[in-house]
Amino acid sequence: MSRLDSFIRRVSAQRDCLNHVVGLVAGVPGPVLELGLGNGRTFDHLRERAPDREIFVFDRRVAAHPACIPDDDHMILGDIFETLPAALARTGAPAALAHSDIGTGDAGSNAVIAAFLGRTLPGLMAPGGVIVSDQDMAPAGWERLPLPEGVPADRYFIYRKPGA
Repeated sequence: MSRLDSFIRRVSAQRDCLNHVVGLVAGVPGPVLELGLGNGRTFDHLRERAPDREIFVFDRRVAAHPACIPDDDHMILGDIFETLPAALARTGAPAALAHSDIGTGDAGSNAVIAAFLGRTLPGLMAPGGVIVSDQDMAPAGWERLPLPEGVPADRYFIYRKPGA
């Protein structure tokens, strides 16, 4: 498969998963956590799909299209290992949805990030909240949900926090 075809498959899966999970959390209160701003495509998509939710974005630096950058109150800059554990103080409420797209392309680094997120995100999420991720983080005690039709297995991962 060409790199272009692989990219198209990846972003199509990402879009389909985001559209799906926005519906899953319709009745769950709380903001959205976007882990990894990148060029701002998924942030822009989420603010269109969930216009009534605050979206807090985490990244090391801003390198997005100018129209796809959150305001200063919603952009949290720094190392995710330092900024994410303190997120609840910034967001003011547990999150209904977290989207993580911070894979590095290196399997070892991705495993470290996924393990960290699997331990850290559960404490930041509302009961019934959903995590959608490009990495398999398997939060303890969470339900792994099926992917939307057409999304290949293990391309994305969706988990729901118990208690809703």
